[in-house]
Parts: sequence; structure tokens; C-alpha cells
Amino acid sequence: MKHITSALLFLFIAISSFGSSLSKNQMANPFLGMWGLEVEGGGVGWLHVNEDQGFLDAELLWIGGSVLPVSNVYLADENTLVVTRTNISKKSDERSHTITNTLRIVKTGNTLKGTMSGPRRDGEYVANFTGFLMPTMPAKPDLSKVTYGKSIALFNEKNLDGWELMNPKQKNGFKVVNGILVNDPVQPENGKHISYGNIRTNQEFEDFNLKLEVNVPKGNNSGVYLRGIYEIQVVDSYGNDLDSHNMGALYSRIEPSQAAEKPAGEWQTMDITLVDRHVTVILNGKKIIDNQPAWGPTGGAMSADVLSSGPIYLQGDHGNVSYRNIVLTPVK
Repeated sequence: MKHITSALLFLFIAISSFGSSLSKNQMANPFLGMWGLEVEGGGVGWLHVNEDQGFLDAELLWIGGSVLPVSNVYLADENTLVVTRTNISKKSDERSHTITNTLRIVKTGNTLKGTMSGPRRDGEYVANFTGFLMPTMPAKPDLSKVTYGKSIALFNEKNLDGWELMNPKQKNGFKVVNGILVNDPVQPENGKHISYGNIRTNQEFEDFNLKLEVNVPKGNNSGVYLRGIYEIQVVDSYGNDLDSHNMGALYSRIEPSQAAEKPAGEWQTMDITLVDRHVTVILNGKKIIDNQPAWGPTGGAMSADVLSSGPIYLQGDHGNVSYRNIVLTPVK
């Protein structure tokens, strides 16, 4: 009995020590986890702070572009995190500058408040933002048990009823030509650059299956946003090596498992399912993303609130592209 009691006492001490160690670790790194960022004046970000082989590391999405590793991340004090990211700006054949942007972030409870600052042509860029801890990722859904409601044709082949320009200050390059939704953001040969906008559905949706056909001319680029948060890439990537920026990818997050795109100028089919923040993409009849988790928003997202409903939106500021047969079927 004495040996058993001693063993139990040793186990209790070990567990207590582990708990104490874990609490200290969490206290020393209160920023560990995934954070959704909302930028003042518009824009969405995402920050993943983690420990990698004993050192603090992070990945950052800032408004547009890709999720990228940061240049540096460190705790200035127990409630302040400093993150830097850099890029090279080539000034001439002989000279380049390293541009450094700095995020200084303060944590209160489960919320963040911070600033992003860095150089720009006419002075300093400063943006304020807030953040919140991302909700826990649900378990992978059993898609065989998902039931659907009545299908909705999002495009009537006649006009843009049911769609609206996201930014009324921009020009709408979308129009209907012979029953096809065509985006043609033509720039004048001489004169001021025209800023073309994205379009979105008036309706908002939660989980769903979305089917459509798309035609991408050579060298062009667009995107289909699910709930205004997750971009499924639309691009001429035929013949390219597999990459998370290729046709059908969840942009900069999930790389297709196989190449299924067709040559530029051909009609292609997309069958996209979003359920419980998990994405499935079937491109031209081949499953290239199989029920994979979407860990956070992609560049150009309307919101970092991954639990909110949202519209389907189509990128209109990148290049020429055509869509047809856009049908959404909501999950019950």
C-alpha cells in the first residue's frame, strides 16, 4: 500500500508540474493560435502565431495576396506582440530597398488591437486593426449525410438582376453577351487608369453546393468567393506545376491534388461544396480538393467572421473571364 501511495503521489506531482508548466507556457505566449483581423477603413487579415521547433513563428495575410511566413515575430512584453514582414523594392538595376512593415499588437482577453505601419511613396502608411481568436475548426463533415434545399439559379442569362457592384465608386466591367456573363475590364490606350470592381449576389448564403462554368482566356485571372470569405482561384494555369494559386485552388491555402484544368479559352466546369468550413472542389469532373478545412479567409475577403453568412462574389478587377450556368443549392 505504501508503494502504491508513493506512486500516486509521484503521479500527482508530475501532473501538477505539467499543468504548471503548461500554464506558464500559455502565459508566456498569449498570442498562440489563429486570429481574424479587421482593418479600419476596410480590409481583412489573418494571423497564425505558432511555435515551431522551440521558436515563435507566424504566418500573415494582410488584406490581399497570399498567406506568407513573417520575417520576424517576438513578444515585446507579456501583452504585446511585434510582427514584421518584408519585401524587396527594386529601384534600379544597381539598387534595391528592403521594405519593412511592422505590426504592433496588444492583447486584451481574447481580442487584439494593433497598428500596421511602414513606408510608402508619400510618407508613412499606418493602419489600425482589431482581431479576434478564430473559432475552433469543426470535425470533417460526412458529405454523404448532407441534405440540400431547392437550387437557385444565380444568373438569369438576360441581365445582372440579383447582382450588385461591391464598390459603387468603381466601374462594372461585367455585362451579358448572348446569355453569358462576361467581364471585360478594358483600359484606355491613353488616359487615366480605370478601376474595375467586383460583383456580388444580393442574397447571402451559409453552406451550399455551387456549380458553374467558366472560360478563362490566355493569361487572364479571376476568382469565385464563397460567402465573400474564401476564394476559389480562376486562372489560366494549364500546364503549370501544382500550386495553391492554380485553377480551382483555395487561393494560397489549399493546393489541388491533381492538375485538372483545360487549356485557355475552353469552357471548364466547377463543382464546389462548402460545409462546416470544409471545402470540396471538382474541376472538370476530377476531385482536386477533398473535404479539406479552410483555416481562414483568403486575400480580398469581405469579412474575417468565418461563421457568418455571405454572398457569392466574382472578381472583376483582374482580367477577362466569362461565366455561365451559375447554380447554388443551399444545405438544409
